[in-house]
Amino acid sequence: MTHPQVEQVIAKVDGFLAAYPTVCQYDRLRDLEKKTGQPKVYFFFAAVTLISSIVYGLGGMKLISDIFAFAYPAYMSFKAIDSADPTDDTQWLTYWVVFALFSIVENVMSFLVTWIPFYYMIKCCFFAWLYHPKFMGAGLVYKQIIKPFVMPYLQAFEHEKPQKKEE
Repeated sequence: MTHPQVEQVIAKVDGFLAAYPTVCQYDRLRDLEKKTGQPKVYFFFAAVTLISSIVYGLGGMKLISDIFAFAYPAYMSFKAIDSADPTDDTQWLTYWVVFALFSIVENVMSFLVTWIPFYYMIKCCFFAWLYHPKFMGAGLVYKQIIKPFVMPYLQAFEHEKPQKKEE
């Protein structure tokens, strides 16, 4: 007999699996449940644990933090491309500008990463803040840090048009 709270969690996760049957392979999990008599949620957790362990083993926390910073924003960017609303296009373009700049700085300053405790957890929190709809941190970082630094150079570059050589 399982604890009532465990049964509630199992029911909630089962509802989640049923809501996304294709992604979660609901039919296969249901077949496993019928064959073994164990809840399909257990198999789902086992698969998530196995995949997470493989990803961690292959690339460590850097790969996990990079996937975390890439997967959801990429999905939302694909949705924004197909939407008619230009606001989400601006939001995700801004995010990708901040993401690219952060990636370049992180790559150049990689020697500092080893000196910062819990760097990859901090990085995940930072990227969640950047793309979370409640905070929209990417817009703030762009307006306060990137734009004042980059725009003078872009404007100077646009004003200096190449002159034609006269023959």
